[in-house]
Amino acid sequence: MLFLPINLADISKMNLLFFFIDGLGLGSNDKETNPLVSANMPVLDSLLNGKRLISGTVPFESDRATLFALDACLNIEGMPQSATGQAALLTGQNIPALVGRHYGPKPNREITDIVKNKNLFKYLLNDGQSAVFLNAYPPSYFKAIYSGRRIYAVIPLAATSAGISLRTAADLGRGEAISADFTAQGWRDHLGHTDTPVLSLPAAGQRLTSLAQKFDFSLFEYWLSDYAGHRQNMLEACRLLESFDQVLGGLLESWEDNKGIIIITSDHGNLEDLSSRRHTKNPVPALVIGATHLREQFTRSLHDLTDITPAILKFLKV
Repeated sequence: MLFLPINLADISKMNLLFFFIDGLGLGSNDKETNPLVSANMPVLDSLLNGKRLISGTVPFESDRATLFALDACLNIEGMPQSATGQAALLTGQNIPALVGRHYGPKPNREITDIVKNKNLFKYLLNDGQSAVFLNAYPPSYFKAIYSGRRIYAVIPLAATSAGISLRTAADLGRGEAISADFTAQGWRDHLGHTDTPVLSLPAAGQRLTSLAQKFDFSLFEYWLSDYAGHRQNMLEACRLLESFDQVLGGLLESWEDNKGIIIITSDHGNLEDLSSRRHTKNPVPALVIGATHLREQFTRSLHDLTDITPAILKFLKV
């Protein structure tokens, strides 16, 4: 009998995909104000055994998914904001408490200094783990950054301060990045990049899997959801959520649950309540997908935004 050598390190190697959705809270079961009730999302519905992604579904566990609610207010008065919320997610620190308020959308100097000094990407790279920020940025974005007309939001700030290069149009063309709109159709329609390859929505989910498999940790940011919430447009919000659902379908079809987990979460509420164009104080979902024993390990101590970074570090054995 022939025995093939087994690399024990390969057996224990896990992948973690952090799918960040900006401005998505757990709202009420109201189809008039909550597009998460109105939108046609068969993949998510199936994942949640026919339930909707609303406050009444939490807590939830199935054979493939676990859903928790995370506090985004962090014991600070006022409405949660993007800069402090994202910084809390990526540092494990109560950033609103440290700076004395919720702040955003872009980080101020105090938040910038905290994120630059210590963040999830830095922790992982310093431990020898591989990490990547999967979003592709067009040339106009880099031009605005380098000219000083624009500053980094928290997530690209965290990645670049760790020495991770942002993905470019060339990376997108080679299939090594994902567009913020999933398909890259927006690069053609709004940015003038008419030669950019366009993906189907399921194919975008499959690409997320294939790219995530190359790294210990991967992060993808979907920020159009927050814009839709501010616009209070139910049709637009449902369209975006239905697009996300198709991407999720491609992702789940290609993801191997025993080899890692997917964590889907947000920084604050907004899209789930279109009765207001402002953010909400609602908790945000922590939807964890993967094998049962991996989910149990990851979700053991999840309560608020500051628990995400410690849970990721523990899961990846940092």
